[in-house]
Amino acid sequence: MSQFLIREAAELLGVSDDTVRRWVDSGALPAARNDGGRKVIDGAELAAFSREHAARAARDPSGVGRSARNRFVGLVTRVIADGVMAQVEMQCGPHTVVSLMSSEAVRDLELEPGRLAVAVIKATTVIVETPGGLPS
Repeated sequence: MSQFLIREAAELLGVSDDTVRRWVDSGALPAARNDGGRKVIDGAELAAFSREHAARAARDPSGVGRSARNRFVGLVTRVIADGVMAQVEMQCGPHTVVSLMSSEAVRDLELEPGRLAVAVIKATTVIVETPGGLPS
């Protein structure tokens, strides 16, 4: 299972390292120590916590150039797979992203709650809305 250092968890949740340390110290976010003695947070625990507390998206760690500009870095929070298809939910900062893909792709990418992933969205139709009652 994935484990994240305090600074990595902070980046994924969009908060400071000190905020994550306070959550760990208060018991709101469980942590353990790795072989090197550093505090780490289990990926599945962080995924569950992020659903309620994430504030902004993290930097894309892939380093891959692509034409799709809509990239959301986050944690897989849920995977529902049947024989052929799967539904993968991610928490990307304050955004929940849901993707439908083959169960084979889920296995190949080893997607499970707590796994770091990047949702890349390329759409030909984008609808832009504005709230009513605002001055133009």
